[in-house]
Amino acid sequence: MGVSDNTKGFALAVVSSAFIGSSFILKKKGLKRAGKSGTRAGVGGYAYLLEPLWWAGMITMVIGEVANFVAYVFAPAALVTPLGALSIIVSAFLSHFMLKERLQRMGILGCISCIVGSVVIVIHAPQEQSPSSVEEIWKLATQPGFLIYAAATLSFVLILVVHFEPRYGHTNILIYLGICSLMGSLTVVSIKAIGIAIKLTFQGMSQVTYYQTWLFVTVALVCVISQLNYLNKALDTFNTAIVSPIYYVMFTSLTIIASAIMFKDWSGQNISSIASELCGFITVISGTVLLHTTREQEIAPATATISWYIGKSTGDHMKTIDDDHFVILQSSD
Repeated sequence: MGVSDNTKGFALAVVSSAFIGSSFILKKKGLKRAGKSGTRAGVGGYAYLLEPLWWAGMITMVIGEVANFVAYVFAPAALVTPLGALSIIVSAFLSHFMLKERLQRMGILGCISCIVGSVVIVIHAPQEQSPSSVEEIWKLATQPGFLIYAAATLSFVLILVVHFEPRYGHTNILIYLGICSLMGSLTVVSIKAIGIAIKLTFQGMSQVTYYQTWLFVTVALVCVISQLNYLNKALDTFNTAIVSPIYYVMFTSLTIIASAIMFKDWSGQNISSIASELCGFITVISGTVLLHTTREQEIAPATATISWYIGKSTGDHMKTIDDDHFVILQSSD
């Protein structure tokens, strides 16, 4: 008996998560090195483009994204996207050892919750209903429901970029990651369309001559470039262990919504299976939030007392923190 498409998609998604989780760490180290010798990415600099370690992270991410791309060809987004939680686990453990961003016990519990939720999703994932041509995919993309979603997504992105990013981008992590996630949901549906077109072409039904194929390619390229730009800013500005889980929750939620609207992933499934998938997804979200919470508590600035002695002719006097004013400097690293 042959291997099912869902199994192939699952295996590729796991491999993808391992590479993508590792790429976060390599890129973070590259960004930190580049920031010491040039303008940081968080303030608009591009010195990281000259840093080999950042490029190593990029290559690792590309390998992971290629595996993820192929996974979408075989399995629905409702199965592939939530498995990205595994990249959070990889990123958290590697950051513990390589970036000295300590992973606490509750963080480990969060990782376990992610794994349990992923298993539930895999067990109840819907079977892929692959379109027979890129024209059929285009009809799905131009249905009123998805057009409304796409228009709302682009409107939100424009508002975030023009109004909120200049004011709150360096203090609110949701700005950068919101842009990444919104654009990412459009990236996934476009990449899935491209993957299906490639699959059909290899099966003898060429989709290269259809203009819709190249429209999907154009949309995917624009969205991917936008994602990378704002993801770099988020990584350079905020803690990796916080960026990864929040990005996962936002990106996965929006991707599942976009895919469900366009490809109707849950069509034909019974209520029990859909409810089980949602429970699995909520379990994964709970794990990522738990991991995020423990990391946030860890990086909270510690309080301390300061005292020193000043020698005078009349004797030594001890001065305390209340006797003077201080400027507190904090590094985003």
